[in-house]
Amino acid sequence: MKNLRRSEVAVLEQYQIAIQNVKNQPIISQEMAELGYDASKIKQGQMLLEETREAYDFNKQENNETVQASAIFKREKEELEVLYKKHRKKAKVVLRKTPEVLKKLGINGSIPAAYINKIETIRTFYKDMDADILQKLAVLKIDQEDITAGNLQLQKVETARAEYLKEVGESQDATKQKDTAFAKMDDWMRDFYAVADIALEDQPQLMEALGRKRKS
Repeated sequence: MKNLRRSEVAVLEQYQIAIQNVKNQPIISQEMAELGYDASKIKQGQMLLEETREAYDFNKQENNETVQASAIFKREKEELEVLYKKHRKKAKVVLRKTPEVLKKLGINGSIPAAYINKIETIRTFYKDMDADILQKLAVLKIDQEDITAGNLQLQKVETARAEYLKEVGESQDATKQKDTAFAKMDDWMRDFYAVADIALEDQPQLMEALGRKRKS
């Protein structure tokens, strides 16, 4: 991803140099205008470049927001898992002689690895906790306040995950928009450079001003 972004930045810079210099370098401007790349045509390229830059910046912003949302989701999930494991461990000790209660709370087996199944297991534990069970767990310092804290943390995780998935979707859409913009820009610049090769055939050193190395 980092290499790709550096490449896109380099492309944007090259195109900016090319369009800027075809406007500012009189010889290039004259030669290109004679082959159809007059001020109006160059303005078209400038507008495409601006759109491409905007799409790139927007995609970068969306990617950053996705990374931030992912970090928040991960932090909230880890906090929930730590809390749940502590409560689960205590509950299994106190309730070890009542397998039906262990089953009711979903702690009769191992903790699932898959996110969806793990969350459902945690939800069962906090949702199905009743007063009778809590009375037994009091001996190991688990009370209603702990259960409430578990439910609240579960809600935080679900909210954070929803936000993360939303950001992923927006980031993917922004990437498509950016790729479309680059495709249009690349197509325009391919024609531009093809014409420039012809216009500057007798002055190939001027191609360097358009971001292209002079042909040997």
